Amino acid sequence: MSTPSTPPDVLATMNTDGSRRWLKPRPAVGKTFQQRRWVAYGLIALFVALPFIRVEGTPVFIFELAKREFHIFGGTFYADDVALLTLFLLSTFIGIFLLTAILGRVWCGWGCPQTVYMEWVYRPIERLFDGKGRSKQRGYQIAKYVTYAGISLALSHIFLGYFVRIEELALWMTDSPAAHPGAFILVMAVSGLIFFDFAYFREQMCVIICPYARLQSALLDKKSLIIAYDKKRGEPRTMLKVLNDSPAGAAAGACIDCNACVTTCPTGIDIRNGLQLECIACAQCADACDAIMTKVGRPVGLIRYSTKDEMDETPRKGGLRPRLIVYPALLSVFVGLLVLQLWRRTPAEAIVLRAPGVPFMETQGGMVANSVRVRIRNRGNEARDYRLAIVPGSGVQLTTSENPVHLGPGSMRAIDVILEAPRETFEHGEPRYTLEISDAQDPARYSTKKSDRLLGPTKGRRHDEHRDDEHRDEEHHEPRN
Repeated sequence: MSTPSTPPDVLATMNTDGSRRWLKPRPAVGKTFQQRRWVAYGLIALFVALPFIRVEGTPVFIFELAKREFHIFGGTFYADDVALLTLFLLSTFIGIFLLTAILGRVWCGWGCPQTVYMEWVYRPIERLFDGKGRSKQRGYQIAKYVTYAGISLALSHIFLGYFVRIEELALWMTDSPAAHPGAFILVMAVSGLIFFDFAYFREQMCVIICPYARLQSALLDKKSLIIAYDKKRGEPRTMLKVLNDSPAGAAAGACIDCNACVTTCPTGIDIRNGLQLECIACAQCADACDAIMTKVGRPVGLIRYSTKDEMDETPRKGGLRPRLIVYPALLSVFVGLLVLQLWRRTPAEAIVLRAPGVPFMETQGGMVANSVRVRIRNRGNEARDYRLAIVPGSGVQLTTSENPVHLGPGSMRAIDVILEAPRETFEHGEPRYTLEISDAQDPARYSTKKSDRLLGPTKGRRHDEHRDDEHRDEEHHEPRN
């Protein structure tokens, strides 16, 4: 009994025997192709240039993992900026949902790095080395893969420039790999992944791995922009030779079944079978079809950007789509909160914590001392000094080893501070104090006040008596051997 063959429409990149069908799409140079090419080259230039652009001496976009810092357009964000990160991610996701609801998978076909580098870097190189019967010549194939490897290595270094400053990256590149083994292994690993993706895995990334395609059913509706085949105009299909020789040619559809739309598709689908998750909305099939229609003297637009309602000639209903109300509303809320958080964000941050250990100590001079720890972060791009002072009126004295505290750009330090008050101030409860942390050079730039209470002995009870009680409790609860 023979095993049944795999249906040809199960996966566009699979043959009927289950083996992989390697795709080598023919570029259809049309209006959309030219527009996408300029967008792709612009994105590639931007990707290469961003690590070199500076704003106030800081890269315009860099995520320094070792320091847990993220710099964007002159602003510095840290790992503890949880609210900002959450709002940014929510705004990004809602923005993608809104963009998809209106323009479909325009990101996949126009801006995704997988599409941009595959269609505008690696495939042109492949056509250069495989053209004119060179695809089976060993020398050309070796040269092709060596070129792939070189480009992958260059891309991995540029990609690393988004996590390490270019100056430091240049030192790594000029030093021996043994001097920076971690960075060397990382670059080689990223280069290998890029090479594997674009030399072998290719469209499988869009078809199998990427989850975005599988969200189409939830993100698109009948009014979203898609690549669509006009069945009412194109069917029934008739080959051009039969059409010209047949007296019934007037009743035939516009599609001449030339398969130009299939041979140019980068994911190998037949758009005439309807919208499919493999479609990346690149419009290569539309450019190819328009070129054929022009040659045979028929109107273009048999395959085009359209909507399902338009293709079905569904009458338009009044009012906005619900998702075009919900998505913009959510996006406005999240972006508004993000802007508010950014506006309220100060150039420095100070947190006062109680130091570990005993809660308070009594000194021989009749003072009660509390130890606190002040953590200060300089969020600016230049060194600053921060002064610590007790607001007058509480009777509390401040002692620290360093005041003002000097902090470099983006740095953070924890300073131990001793706060003292006379013992008699505790007769009516624990006194409160207010600690002011301000920019020593420009208090108007940053100043904050932190209020808390001093811990001390209870009225009418000596601290040494309290310690004796604690000691007796410890002895009482000591486990027996």
